[in-house]
Parts: sequence; C-alpha cells; structure tokens
Amino acid sequence: MSTYRATRPGRRGLTLAAYLSMLFLGVANTIVGAAARNIGLTPFQIGLFLAMQNAGFMAGVLVSGALADVTAKPRVLLVGSVVLSLAFFSFYATDLIWLNLIIMAAIGAGTGTYEGVTDALLLALHRRRQNLHININHFFVTFGSILVTVYLISLQMRWRQALLQSGAVVLLLGVLYALARHEQPSRRAEPLRHTVRALTREPLVGALFAATALVVGVELGTTGLLTTYLMESQAFTQTTSKLGLLAFLGGIAGGRLLVGFFGGQNRLGATLLALFGAATLIYAVVVLAPLGPWAYAGFFAAGLSISALMPMMITLAGLAYPATAGTVIGAIKVAIPIGGIVVPFLLSLAARQTSLATALLLLPLALLLAFVWLALAMRAAPGATGWREPAGS
Repeated sequence: MSTYRATRPGRRGLTLAAYLSMLFLGVANTIVGAAARNIGLTPFQIGLFLAMQNAGFMAGVLVSGALADVTAKPRVLLVGSVVLSLAFFSFYATDLIWLNLIIMAAIGAGTGTYEGVTDALLLALHRRRQNLHININHFFVTFGSILVTVYLISLQMRWRQALLQSGAVVLLLGVLYALARHEQPSRRAEPLRHTVRALTREPLVGALFAATALVVGVELGTTGLLTTYLMESQAFTQTTSKLGLLAFLGGIAGGRLLVGFFGGQNRLGATLLALFGAATLIYAVVVLAPLGPWAYAGFFAAGLSISALMPMMITLAGLAYPATAGTVIGAIKVAIPIGGIVVPFLLSLAARQTSLATALLLLPLALLLAFVWLALAMRAAPGATGWREPAGS
C-alpha cells in the first residue's frame, strides 16, 4: 500500500479532498432525481439515465480501484475529477437525449472513481483509526444528497446553476489532487482479470460482496418504501410518514459518525458481526411489532443499526488485503448498484404477490443472510476478525 508525505497539500488536505469528493458523489447521485421534472424527463427517460449512470459507476469503480493499487491514488482521482467536472458542465447543455445519456455514463464513471479510490486513499493516509475516516467519508455521501436537495429548493430549482457550481468545485478538487506529492505503489501491475480471478477464490471477498449488496438493498428499499408502508399499514399521514423517513435517515447519518468515533478497530470482524446481529433484530422488531408512540425511535434505531455496516466492511476488506486494497474495495463496491437494483425489485415483486407489510419481512431476512454468510467466511479467514490497530501513526 502506498504512503503519502505530509506536504503539499499534506495528509489533512488529501483527507478533506476525499471527504469533499464523496460529498459530490452524493450530489451526482441525487441531481437527476431532484431536477428530472424541471428538465422535463419522462419516467422512461429517467430510468434510462439512471441505468447509464449505474453502468458508468460500475465500470469506474472497478477500473479505478485496480489502478489505485498500481499507480498513485491522487493521480487516479485527478482523472475522475476532470471527467466528473466536464460531465457536470455539459449535462443538458443540449437537448440530444443520446448525448446526455453518454454524459450520464461519464457522471457515473467519475463518481465510481471517487467511490473506488477515496477509501483506499484514506487507508493509505492514516495508519490508525481508519474505521473513523471511512465512516466519515460515507457520511459525506448522505450529507451531499441532502445538501443538493435543499440547495435546489433555495435556487427555485435552477438546476443548471447548481451543476455548473458543482463542476467548478470538482475541478478545484482535481487541481488539489494534481498538487499532491506521493510515493508510487511498489507492487507491479498485473492484468486486472488475473487479480480479480484470484480474489474470487477468497471466501471473505465473496461474502463481503454479497453482504454489501444486501445492506445497500436494505437501505435503499427502506428509504423508498418506508413512507408508503407507514401510510398504508401504520395509519401515518403524509407529514408524519416523512418524519419517519427523516428519523431513519438521521439514524444513518448519525450512526456513521458515532461508530466511526467510538467504534475503534480492535476485533473489527467480530464487531461487524455483532452489528449485523443487532441490525437483524432491530429490523425484525420494526417490521413485526406495532411500535405506537415509539415508532420514530424504532426508525431511528433501524437507520443507526445499518449505518456503519458498509463502511466497516470496506475497512475490513482494505485491511485484510492490503497489497490489493484498491482492487478489493473496487470489486466489492460493484455490489452497490447491484444491491440497489435486486433487493428493491424483489421487494416490489413480493408486495405485488402478498402485501407491503409482508414484503418488508425480506429486509431482516436479507440482513440475517448477510450475517450468516460473513460468519462462515470469517471462520475461513480468522485473522480478519482479530485485526488490531498498529502502534504507529
């Protein structure tokens, strides 16, 4: 794993740049949904745009993660920043749908580069409390999604202005990455297919991939269906159901900070399994029990319980495979769009065949499956569950 000198822009500067990169990942993930009606997109066109964004994201996260192991990480992030800024500047500068679909894929590739490399960069920058930095990094994704929504409202939905401003800031991030002094990774480049093939034989990598897909699917499924569930099955109103969703999102945002600051990294794998077990139980209670006046506390606890699962899995992957951290993290993060498609789709099928309340039982079952899969994989890789912080900085 490469190291970075504390000069121009320095460890703190690169850490802040990584956080800001993830903030604009959140912006990019939200901007189309927030501005689609103002642009005049039909539901069919929105689906095409999101599909192209996910395709670009998957390619970007896998390729950039592999490159991060064999070249300087700031250099990879520089390329991703330039691609994303140009895509922001040019999105819907013309009404040609096919051209905007290509630009949307470029947005996905740029954010995929941020997703694939910033966590590996933070693992290389910080020799202690990596879990803290990974959790904060992913907190900024949620913060960016909230920020752009509020900002678009304040601009009276002048989405082009928001995109141009975002593109300018992302370009400045690229300049910061260009100025970073770094040491080249010592590992020689190998064909990506060879590295990926070797990693697929690792039970822990497969388990982390599956668990990431399930956790992302649970989070997005809950976010997409919670207000409908509360109004249909729990007699909530339009306003109170949205308050329930805010409680859930608040639990996610707060949990990533709390676990990052206070979770530590001693016995990281065992802590991760304990959190999966707690999340499974909390989700089962929220779905099955009539919570009454405790409903908001239950939704907050549900968000809190799953908030740190994905950041902790990323930390575990990077620490368990330090020589190929970028490739492993990139490969695992390909599961993000897959989980975001498969689990909500299964929820919709189950709701159509039974009821929404019954379909939501898939959420604790998905968390239970991830828990069992990870536990079995960790038995084959016991060193991962006992990892401890190094004494140095």
